[in-house]
Amino acid sequence: MLLRLKILLRCRSRATLLRWATALLCVASLSANLLLFLGGQALPVSLVLLQLAATLGVGWHLTHGARSISLRPAELADRMLKVQESERQHLSRELHDDIGQLLTAAKLQLEWMQRRLPNDLQAHCGSLRSTLEDTLSKVRDVSAILNPRQLASLGLEASLRAHLVRTLASSDIHWSLECHQRLGGISEDVAMAAFRITQEALTNILRHAKARNLIVRLQRSPAGLLLSIEDDGQGFIPAVNPAEAGQRGMAGMQERATALQGSLDITSQLGLGTRIEVLFPWPPRTHERARTPASQ
Repeated sequence: MLLRLKILLRCRSRATLLRWATALLCVASLSANLLLFLGGQALPVSLVLLQLAATLGVGWHLTHGARSISLRPAELADRMLKVQESERQHLSRELHDDIGQLLTAAKLQLEWMQRRLPNDLQAHCGSLRSTLEDTLSKVRDVSAILNPRQLASLGLEASLRAHLVRTLASSDIHWSLECHQRLGGISEDVAMAAFRITQEALTNILRHAKARNLIVRLQRSPAGLLLSIEDDGQGFIPAVNPAEAGQRGMAGMQERATALQGSLDITSQLGLGTRIEVLFPWPPRTHERARTPASQ
């Protein structure tokens, strides 16, 4: 996503350069024509007025065009993340409401048929029912991953714990989630960003790290909310620019942290595991206490 933003900014800068070059050409042409006109050369006044109008038009376009596309890279990244989150929620609803209901209806129809079929077909019905139940469970898991509805009701810690249980249930990784402080009053944007970053880190660990132990920590610090994800896997070499290096997951983490004025630090070496630390700005304690009753 960051790479797309850079390409967009490059295209915009080239277009701006072209506009300025056009404006300079108009000014140079107008100046040359004025010199010829003042020197007594035969030059229609209408041509001078036409070039003057063109120069003024280009200047107006440069001034108002710069105002209309004044979004900074951070703002563009924030908008793209919001669009991405909206699409995930839409897809989650489609999976849960449409496909989930169809699978549930198919399961009920199969149960009705199973009660009426002869005994020699019961084994096949049982196998088909098991397949439908597994598919329905996976659809619900994917829906929960795309749109973690429990964030609003259960909070960040409980939502992360539920996600860790669900994601690592079939793996051999020993994990722990440490949170020894109350996190009431955390904003929805920060909670969603912390959840998505942990989600992406778990995906990378399962695909590439070959880790045996994982520790996730949520900690309140004077500077803000600190999220730490540490594993003892095979590690990797973090890129200075993850987007250009093809590390899309790491680039997405960086974008989410930056969009909330936070910071992300990745420490990793080959064979020595990986540690990801994300710091989100935290509101002052007085502000947190003021809005905590409303959140409850």
